[in-house]
Amino acid sequence: MGNSIVFVLLAVVSLWCFTARTAFSQPNRQVPCLFIFGDSLVDNGNNNGILTLARANYMPYGIDFPQGATGRFTNGRTFVDILAQLLGFPNYIPPYARARGRELLQGANYASGASGIRDETGNNLGDHMSMNQQVDSFGSTVQQLRRYFRGDVNALGTYLSKCIFYSGLGSNDYLNNYFMRDYYSTSSQYTPQAYAASLIQDYSRQLTELYNLGARKLIVTGVGQIGCIPYQLARYNGSGSRCNEEINSAIVLFNTALKRLVDRFNKGFEVVDKGCCGVGRNNGQITCLPLQTPCDDRRKYLFWDAFHPTEVANILLAKKAYSSKSKSYAYPINIQQLVML
Repeated sequence: MGNSIVFVLLAVVSLWCFTARTAFSQPNRQVPCLFIFGDSLVDNGNNNGILTLARANYMPYGIDFPQGATGRFTNGRTFVDILAQLLGFPNYIPPYARARGRELLQGANYASGASGIRDETGNNLGDHMSMNQQVDSFGSTVQQLRRYFRGDVNALGTYLSKCIFYSGLGSNDYLNNYFMRDYYSTSSQYTPQAYAASLIQDYSRQLTELYNLGARKLIVTGVGQIGCIPYQLARYNGSGSRCNEEINSAIVLFNTALKRLVDRFNKGFEVVDKGCCGVGRNNGQITCLPLQTPCDDRRKYLFWDAFHPTEVANILLAKKAYSSKSKSYAYPINIQQLVML
Protein backbone atom coordinates (compact mmCIF):
# COMPACT_ATOMS: atom_id res chain seq x y z
CA MET A 1 0.00 0.00 0.00
CA GLY A 2 3.00 2.30 0.16
CA ASN A 3 4.58 4.02 3.16
CA SER A 4 3.56 2.61 6.53
CA ILE A 5 0.68 1.38 8.61
CA VAL A 6 1.62 0.92 12.25
CA PHE A 7 -0.31 -1.38 14.59
CA VAL A 8 -0.62 -0.11 18.15
CA LEU A 9 -2.33 -2.20 20.83
CA LEU A 10 -3.88 0.11 23.40
CA ALA A 11 -4.53 -1.66 26.69
CA VAL A 12 -7.43 0.05 28.40
CA VAL A 13 -6.00 -0.78 31.83
CA SER A 14 -2.70 1.03 31.17
CA LEU A 15 -2.13 4.41 32.81
CA TRP A 16 0.11 7.06 31.27
CA CYS A 17 0.90 9.96 33.57
CA PHE A 18 3.04 12.97 32.76
CA THR A 19 2.59 16.69 33.15
CA ALA A 20 1.37 19.14 30.57
CA ARG A 21 4.76 20.83 30.67
CA THR A 22 6.43 17.58 29.59
CA ALA A 23 3.93 17.09 26.79
CA PHE A 24 4.38 20.62 25.46
CA SER A 25 8.17 20.43 25.47
CA GLN A 26 8.37 19.39 21.80
CA PRO A 27 10.08 22.32 20.03
CA ASN A 28 8.79 21.94 16.46
CA ARG A 29 5.83 20.37 14.72
CA GLN A 30 7.08 17.11 13.24
CA VAL A 31 4.24 16.57 10.75
CA PRO A 32 1.96 19.06 9.00
CA CYS A 33 -1.31 17.50 10.13
CA LEU A 34 -2.99 14.82 12.22
CA PHE A 35 -6.31 13.23 11.28
CA ILE A 36 -8.15 11.11 13.83
CA PHE A 37 -10.84 8.44 13.42
CA GLY A 38 -12.34 6.48 16.26
CA ASP A 39 -14.83 6.19 19.11
CA SER A 40 -15.24 7.60 22.61
CA LEU A 41 -11.61 6.85 23.50
CA VAL A 42 -10.57 9.78 21.29
CA ASP A 43 -13.79 11.75 20.65
CA ASN A 44 -13.24 15.37 21.69
CA GLY A 45 -16.67 16.88 21.14
CA ASN A 46 -18.23 15.59 17.92
CA ASN A 47 -21.18 14.10 19.82
CA ASN A 48 -21.99 17.28 21.77
CA GLY A 49 -24.63 18.51 19.38
CA ILE A 50 -26.39 15.29 18.43
CA LEU A 51 -29.13 13.22 20.07
CA THR A 52 -27.25 10.50 21.91
CA LEU A 53 -26.53 9.10 25.34
CA ALA A 54 -22.87 8.87 24.33
CA ARG A 55 -21.97 12.41 25.35
CA ALA A 56 -19.44 13.75 27.83
CA ASN A 57 -19.86 17.53 27.69
CA TYR A 58 -20.77 17.84 31.36
CA MET A 59 -18.85 17.81 34.63
CA PRO A 60 -17.04 16.00 36.13
CA TYR A 61 -15.80 14.96 32.65
CA GLY A 62 -12.91 17.32 31.90
CA ILE A 63 -12.34 18.12 35.57
CA ASP A 64 -8.57 18.12 34.94
CA PHE A 65 -8.74 19.65 31.44
CA PRO A 66 -8.03 23.40 31.18
CA GLN A 67 -11.18 24.04 29.11
CA GLY A 68 -13.34 21.86 31.32
CA ALA A 69 -16.04 19.57 29.90
CA THR A 70 -15.45 19.64 26.13
CA GLY A 71 -16.89 16.26 25.17
CA ARG A 72 -13.81 14.21 25.98
CA PHE A 73 -14.74 10.95 27.71
CA THR A 74 -12.09 11.29 30.44
CA ASN A 75 -11.01 13.60 33.23
CA GLY A 76 -8.31 15.30 31.13
CA ARG A 77 -6.49 14.69 27.88
CA THR A 78 -7.09 11.77 25.55
CA PHE A 79 -4.46 9.59 23.89
CA VAL A 80 -4.56 11.68 20.71
CA ASP A 81 -4.35 14.94 22.66
CA ILE A 82 -1.07 13.75 24.11
CA LEU A 83 0.04 12.39 20.75
CA ALA A 84 -0.59 15.80 19.16
CA GLN A 85 1.55 17.44 21.85
CA LEU A 86 4.34 14.93 21.39
CA LEU A 87 4.26 15.62 17.65
CA GLY A 88 4.78 19.31 18.38
CA PHE A 89 1.34 20.73 17.58
CA PRO A 90 0.76 24.05 19.39
CA ASN A 91 -2.95 23.28 19.81
CA TYR A 92 -5.14 20.23 20.19
CA ILE A 93 -6.61 18.86 16.96
CA PRO A 94 -10.16 20.27 16.72
CA PRO A 95 -13.29 18.11 16.43
CA TYR A 96 -14.59 17.95 12.88
CA ALA A 97 -17.95 19.30 14.09
CA ARG A 98 -16.40 22.74 14.58
CA ALA A 99 -13.25 22.68 12.40
CA ARG A 100 -13.40 25.38 9.75
CA GLY A 101 -11.37 26.77 6.86
CA ARG A 102 -7.60 26.80 7.06
CA GLU A 103 -7.81 25.15 10.47
CA LEU A 104 -8.32 21.87 8.58
CA LEU A 105 -4.75 22.12 7.27
CA GLN A 106 -3.48 20.96 10.68
CA GLY A 107 -5.99 18.08 10.72
CA ALA A 108 -9.31 17.20 12.28
CA ASN A 109 -10.77 14.71 14.73
CA TYR A 110 -13.72 12.75 13.28
CA ALA A 111 -14.09 10.34 16.22
CA SER A 112 -17.56 9.79 17.62
CA GLY A 113 -18.55 8.13 20.88
CA ALA A 114 -20.38 4.78 20.46
CA SER A 115 -19.22 4.41 16.86
CA GLY A 116 -17.83 1.27 15.33
CA ILE A 117 -16.69 -0.37 12.15
CA ARG A 118 -20.25 -1.52 11.48
CA ASP A 119 -22.88 1.14 10.82
CA GLU A 120 -25.44 -0.21 13.30
CA THR A 121 -22.95 -0.45 16.16
CA GLY A 122 -23.88 1.94 18.98
CA ASN A 123 -27.45 2.55 17.79
CA ASN A 124 -28.61 1.47 21.25
CA LEU A 125 -27.13 4.72 22.58
CA GLY A 126 -28.51 7.02 19.92
CA ASP A 127 -26.96 8.95 17.06
CA HIS A 128 -23.26 8.78 16.23
CA MET A 129 -20.87 8.90 13.26
CA SER A 130 -19.83 5.40 12.21
CA MET A 131 -16.46 4.76 10.62
CA ASN A 132 -18.08 4.86 7.18
CA GLN A 133 -19.46 8.31 7.98
CA GLN A 134 -16.13 9.46 9.36
CA VAL A 135 -14.36 8.39 6.16
CA ASP A 136 -17.01 10.24 4.13
CA SER A 137 -16.39 13.36 6.24
CA PHE A 138 -12.68 13.13 5.54
CA GLY A 139 -13.51 12.91 1.84
CA SER A 140 -15.37 16.21 2.22
CA THR A 141 -12.35 17.65 4.01
CA VAL A 142 -10.08 16.68 1.11
CA GLN A 143 -12.43 18.54 -1.25
CA GLN A 144 -12.24 21.62 0.98
CA LEU A 145 -8.46 21.46 1.21
CA ARG A 146 -8.08 21.60 -2.57
CA ARG A 147 -8.79 25.32 -2.53
CA TYR A 148 -5.63 25.94 -0.49
CA PHE A 149 -3.58 24.12 -3.12
CA ARG A 150 -5.26 25.91 -6.04
CA GLY A 151 -6.78 22.65 -7.20
CA ASP A 152 -3.37 20.98 -7.54
CA VAL A 153 -4.27 17.44 -6.46
CA ASN A 154 -0.64 16.33 -6.68
CA ALA A 155 0.49 19.04 -4.26
CA LEU A 156 -2.35 18.16 -1.90
CA GLY A 157 -1.43 14.48 -2.16
CA THR A 158 2.17 15.27 -1.26
CA TYR A 159 1.00 17.29 1.74
CA LEU A 160 -1.33 14.57 3.02
CA SER A 161 1.33 11.90 2.52
CA LYS A 162 3.39 13.59 5.26
CA CYS A 163 0.53 13.64 7.77
CA ILE A 164 -0.25 11.12 10.50
CA PHE A 165 -3.59 9.32 10.41
CA TYR A 166 -4.87 7.63 13.58
CA SER A 167 -7.67 5.06 13.53
CA GLY A 168 -8.99 3.25 16.59
CA LEU A 169 -12.21 1.26 16.18
CA GLY A 170 -13.59 -2.08 17.24
CA SER A 171 -14.43 -1.84 20.96
CA ASN A 172 -18.04 -0.86 20.38
CA ASP A 173 -18.49 -3.52 17.72
CA TYR A 174 -18.21 -5.93 20.64
CA LEU A 175 -19.54 -3.97 23.64
CA ASN A 176 -22.41 -2.25 21.83
CA ASN A 177 -23.16 -4.88 19.24
CA TYR A 178 -21.95 -8.49 19.33
CA PHE A 179 -22.18 -9.02 23.11
CA MET A 180 -25.36 -6.95 23.55
CA ARG A 181 -27.53 -9.89 22.64
CA ASP A 182 -30.85 -8.36 23.72
CA TYR A 183 -30.47 -5.57 21.16
CA TYR A 184 -28.39 -7.00 18.31
CA SER A 185 -28.58 -10.28 16.41
CA THR A 186 -24.95 -10.46 15.27
CA SER A 187 -23.98 -13.04 17.90
CA SER A 188 -26.58 -15.44 16.46
CA GLN A 189 -25.52 -14.69 12.88
CA TYR A 190 -21.75 -15.02 13.34
CA THR A 191 -19.36 -17.19 15.30
CA PRO A 192 -16.66 -15.14 17.04
CA GLN A 193 -14.21 -16.12 14.27
CA ALA A 194 -16.65 -15.18 11.50
CA TYR A 195 -17.52 -11.88 13.20
CA ALA A 196 -13.86 -10.89 13.52
CA ALA A 197 -13.35 -11.77 9.85
CA SER A 198 -16.37 -9.67 8.85
CA LEU A 199 -15.13 -6.69 10.87
CA ILE A 200 -11.67 -6.93 9.32
CA GLN A 201 -13.15 -7.13 5.83
CA ASP A 202 -15.14 -3.93 6.45
CA TYR A 203 -12.21 -2.23 8.17
CA SER A 204 -9.89 -3.12 5.31
CA ARG A 205 -12.25 -1.43 2.87
CA GLN A 206 -12.47 1.67 5.08
CA LEU A 207 -8.71 1.96 5.52
CA THR A 208 -8.24 1.44 1.78
CA GLU A 209 -10.61 4.33 1.16
CA LEU A 210 -8.51 6.51 3.47
CA TYR A 211 -5.49 5.47 1.41
CA ASN A 212 -7.29 6.42 -1.79
CA LEU A 213 -8.04 9.83 -0.27
CA GLY A 214 -4.38 10.45 0.54
CA ALA A 215 -3.49 8.69 3.82
CA ARG A 216 0.00 7.18 3.75
CA LYS A 217 1.18 7.13 7.38
CA LEU A 218 -1.50 5.39 9.41
CA ILE A 219 -1.63 4.27 13.04
CA VAL A 220 -4.16 1.49 13.60
CA THR A 221 -4.93 0.58 17.20
CA GLY A 222 -6.01 -2.79 18.45
CA VAL A 223 -8.74 -3.33 21.03
CA GLY A 224 -7.78 -3.62 24.69
CA GLN A 225 -9.07 -6.27 27.09
CA ILE A 226 -12.55 -4.83 27.34
CA GLY A 227 -13.66 -7.94 29.23
CA CYS A 228 -11.82 -6.40 32.19
CA ILE A 229 -13.31 -2.89 32.21
CA PRO A 230 -15.56 -1.85 35.15
CA TYR A 231 -18.66 -2.05 32.94
CA GLN A 232 -18.07 -5.76 32.41
CA LEU A 233 -16.86 -6.49 35.93
CA ALA A 234 -20.13 -5.06 37.30
CA ARG A 235 -22.12 -7.50 35.15
CA TYR A 236 -19.98 -10.60 34.98
CA ASN A 237 -20.60 -13.42 37.44
CA GLY A 238 -18.17 -15.96 36.01
CA SER A 239 -15.86 -18.09 38.09
CA GLY A 240 -12.10 -18.48 37.96
CA SER A 241 -11.40 -14.98 36.59
CA ARG A 242 -12.24 -11.42 37.45
CA CYS A 243 -12.69 -10.67 33.76
CA ASN A 244 -15.15 -11.79 31.12
CA GLU A 245 -12.83 -14.05 29.18
CA GLU A 246 -15.47 -14.77 26.53
CA ILE A 247 -15.17 -11.16 25.39
CA ASN A 248 -11.40 -11.10 25.78
CA SER A 249 -11.07 -14.25 23.67
CA ALA A 250 -13.15 -12.68 20.93
CA ILE A 251 -10.95 -9.57 21.06
CA VAL A 252 -7.84 -11.73 20.57
CA LEU A 253 -9.34 -13.01 17.32
CA PHE A 254 -9.93 -9.45 16.11
CA ASN A 255 -6.50 -8.16 17.11
CA THR A 256 -4.74 -11.14 15.53
CA ALA A 257 -6.59 -10.57 12.27
CA LEU A 258 -5.90 -6.84 12.47
CA LYS A 259 -2.17 -7.47 12.74
CA ARG A 260 -2.36 -9.64 9.63
CA LEU A 261 -4.21 -6.83 7.86
CA VAL A 262 -1.45 -4.38 8.78
CA ASP A 263 1.18 -6.82 7.52
CA ARG A 264 -0.72 -7.25 4.27
CA PHE A 265 -0.97 -3.50 3.71
CA ASN A 266 2.71 -2.95 4.46
CA LYS A 267 3.86 -5.81 2.27
CA GLY A 268 2.45 -3.92 -0.70
CA PHE A 269 1.60 -6.53 -3.29
CA GLU A 270 -0.97 -9.25 -2.70
CA VAL A 271 -0.70 -10.77 -6.18
CA VAL A 272 2.83 -11.50 -7.38
CA ASP A 273 2.32 -14.52 -9.62
CA LYS A 274 -0.04 -13.32 -12.33
CA GLY A 275 -0.66 -10.28 -14.47
CA CYS A 276 -3.44 -7.78 -13.88
CA CYS A 277 -4.28 -8.00 -17.58
CA GLY A 278 -3.77 -11.06 -19.74
CA VAL A 279 -5.14 -14.43 -20.79
CA GLY A 280 -4.54 -18.00 -19.70
CA ARG A 281 -2.60 -19.47 -16.83
CA ASN A 282 -1.37 -16.72 -14.46
CA ASN A 283 -2.71 -14.26 -17.06
CA GLY A 284 0.63 -14.90 -18.70
CA GLN A 285 0.06 -17.11 -21.72
CA ILE A 286 -1.24 -14.22 -23.83
CA THR A 287 -0.47 -10.62 -22.92
CA CYS A 288 -3.05 -7.86 -22.44
CA LEU A 289 -5.42 -7.68 -25.42
CA PRO A 290 -7.00 -4.56 -26.94
CA LEU A 291 -9.95 -3.33 -24.85
CA GLN A 292 -9.58 -6.18 -22.39
CA THR A 293 -10.91 -5.44 -18.89
CA PRO A 294 -7.98 -5.49 -16.43
CA CYS A 295 -8.13 -6.35 -12.71
CA ASP A 296 -10.12 -3.96 -10.51
CA ASP A 297 -7.49 -3.11 -7.90
CA ARG A 298 -4.23 -2.63 -9.79
CA ARG A 299 -2.40 -1.50 -6.64
CA LYS A 300 -2.38 -5.11 -5.41
CA TYR A 301 -0.55 -6.46 -8.47
CA LEU A 302 3.18 -6.60 -9.04
CA PHE A 303 2.74 -7.30 -12.78
CA TRP A 304 0.56 -5.39 -15.20
CA ASP A 305 0.65 -7.96 -17.99
CA ALA A 306 2.61 -11.09 -18.80
CA PHE A 307 5.91 -9.18 -18.82
CA HIS A 308 5.74 -5.72 -17.29
CA PRO A 309 5.34 -4.28 -13.77
CA THR A 310 2.40 -2.13 -12.69
CA GLU A 311 2.74 1.59 -12.00
CA VAL A 312 2.84 0.93 -8.24
CA ALA A 313 5.76 -1.46 -8.76
CA ASN A 314 7.50 1.10 -10.98
CA ILE A 315 7.05 3.78 -8.31
CA LEU A 316 8.57 1.52 -5.70
CA LEU A 317 11.51 0.54 -7.90
CA ALA A 318 12.18 4.12 -9.03
CA LYS A 319 12.18 5.44 -5.46
CA LYS A 320 14.51 2.66 -4.35
CA ALA A 321 16.90 3.30 -7.23
CA TYR A 322 16.81 7.03 -6.52
CA SER A 323 17.51 7.06 -2.78
CA SER A 324 18.02 3.59 -1.33
CA LYS A 325 21.31 2.95 0.44
CA SER A 326 21.12 -0.71 -0.52
CA LYS A 327 23.33 -1.66 -3.47
CA SER A 328 20.67 -4.17 -4.51
CA TYR A 329 18.80 -1.37 -6.28
CA ALA A 330 21.61 0.85 -7.59
CA TYR A 331 25.32 0.12 -7.77
CA PRO A 332 27.79 1.49 -6.81
CA ILE A 333 25.78 4.59 -5.80
CA ASN A 334 22.14 5.57 -6.02
CA ILE A 335 20.74 8.12 -8.49
CA GLN A 336 20.46 10.87 -5.90
CA GLN A 337 24.15 10.50 -5.10
CA LEU A 338 24.95 10.49 -8.82
CA VAL A 339 23.16 13.82 -9.26
CA MET A 340 25.26 15.39 -6.53
CA LEU A 341 28.62 14.45 -8.15
